Amino acid sequence: MSGTTTAAALRRRAAGAGANRWVVLVVLCVSLLLVAVDATVLHVAVPAVTEDLKPGAVELLWIVDAYPLVCASLLILFGTLGDRVGRRRVLLLGYTLFGVASALAAFADSAELLIAARALLGVGGAMIMPATLSILRQVFPDRRERALAIGIWSAVAAVGAAVGPLLGGFLLEHFWWGSVFLVNIPLMLVSLPVGRLLLPESKGDGSGPWDVVGALTAAAGLFAVVLGVKQLGGGETGPGTFLPLVAGVALLAVFVRRQRRRAHPLIDLRMFARPAFSTSVGCIVLAMLALVGLELIAAQYLQLVLGLSPLETGLRLLPLTVAAMAAGLAGARALRRFGPRRMVSFGFCLTAGAVVMLTAMGGQDNAPLLLGGFVLLGFGLETTLFGAYESMLSEAPQEQAGGAAAIGETSYQLGAGIGIALLGSVMNGAYAPGLAQVPGVPAPASDAAAHSLGEAYEVAARLGGPAGEALRLAARQSFVHGLHVTLLVSAGLLLAGAAMALRLPRVMQCETAPGVPSGTAPGTPSGTTPTTGSGAAPETTAKAGPGGSPAQMPAPRKAAESRGPGLRV
Repeated sequence: MSGTTTAAALRRRAAGAGANRWVVLVVLCVSLLLVAVDATVLHVAVPAVTEDLKPGAVELLWIVDAYPLVCASLLILFGTLGDRVGRRRVLLLGYTLFGVASALAAFADSAELLIAARALLGVGGAMIMPATLSILRQVFPDRRERALAIGIWSAVAAVGAAVGPLLGGFLLEHFWWGSVFLVNIPLMLVSLPVGRLLLPESKGDGSGPWDVVGALTAAAGLFAVVLGVKQLGGGETGPGTFLPLVAGVALLAVFVRRQRRRAHPLIDLRMFARPAFSTSVGCIVLAMLALVGLELIAAQYLQLVLGLSPLETGLRLLPLTVAAMAAGLAGARALRRFGPRRMVSFGFCLTAGAVVMLTAMGGQDNAPLLLGGFVLLGFGLETTLFGAYESMLSEAPQEQAGGAAAIGETSYQLGAGIGIALLGSVMNGAYAPGLAQVPGVPAPASDAAAHSLGEAYEVAARLGGPAGEALRLAARQSFVHGLHVTLLVSAGLLLAGAAMALRLPRVMQCETAPGVPSGTAPGTPSGTTPTTGSGAAPETTAKAGPGGSPAQMPAPRKAAESRGPGLRV
């Protein structure tokens, strides 16, 4: 057996049976799958919930929004708490709360109880999401393996978002609406003991007290900002929208100022001074801004313009998810070959090209165009998100992994909310003028039709005759025009993201945590090295090879140990 092969085998054995890391990844991915599915599974159940519980308009809004609002606002709180008290402990508590809340939601007999259960689900989700990424950061100290693990993790997230509506529709055809929540319980009953047995415990350095006031300030600020952004995305522009936004921004400013003054902050804001970290966070926001707004508008186009059913719409959008899965699974190899800068920039440019291609959509169905556009869109966006998440997590110190993961997930949620608000406003601004003067249609009817395409169809049905048909045709044409304008704005934002990504490092530097050789077992004392014998291969670090692709070159031991974790250029 060669010296290199012997060293590799010994390092895998030193990792405590290398397969265990991948078993841990499976457990973490199941956790993420549940959270991702629960974020979208209720959408198809809203009509059944409305018929059964008879909620008011405000109550129905909170039934849908309580989960994402609470989850987004608490990510930093629980991410940093995991760094302090133990990430596995927070994750297991999140499992428990998620299971209890699922049971409460499934058997809720009033709108108020369902809202409370959805909020409790949000608490559980906020515990689970950053913990999965921070534990993944710990159990895969070798960046090359970690990149593959993050690729699988992100592919599972894409699956969960797509499976939610399909699973919900299947369950509603055979059971009552509560079954969309009840499916979580057996999975949580399995995940809790398995996670307790297999997941390693980890935490930060634990220096100084946990800043409870700062954590609550961040939670309140994020809740207010996300609430305001969601209301803005719904077209509300009154004081009830801007007051939460202003209050949220003020609270977050107080939080930032407090963290800068504390000797032991919740989040080391100096991470944002690292170009790779801050750029990765910005890329996540821009990618999600484009993705969520485009998915929302695309779903409306497929159903209201092309007349497809919800199931047909889901199937048409499925190639986007499949392409995203493929990009996530191929991401690790692409990152090693091309480096973060080229990979993320390419992902943005590919997505922008797909968006421009989709401007050819018109009033008639063009299935090949939609298929090609959605495949490129899904592959490009997932390539971008994978590269950004991996760079952000690798740049953060291991003791700050929970806080870094929480920042990434919060950026994801804020980007999604801002995308709906911004692109929705662009869409409405381009759509409404086309209905101002439709021949034979009264001004009040035109004003009502200008709110949305669905409302325009309702107004046209009430008018009937030539006027109704003229309004319906004008609304369809205006929507397609608004869609084209929105796609072009999205393309501009994506190209701005490609330019931003040029601040990322050119190559993927494969370094482990300080003093921990590649393949060292999670929990192995820092600075210890597995005995590899005389045939041990030297540690390697990625250097630019011919054509800019990374090539493995020997690196001196002391140099590898003296540099911190993450990217360096």
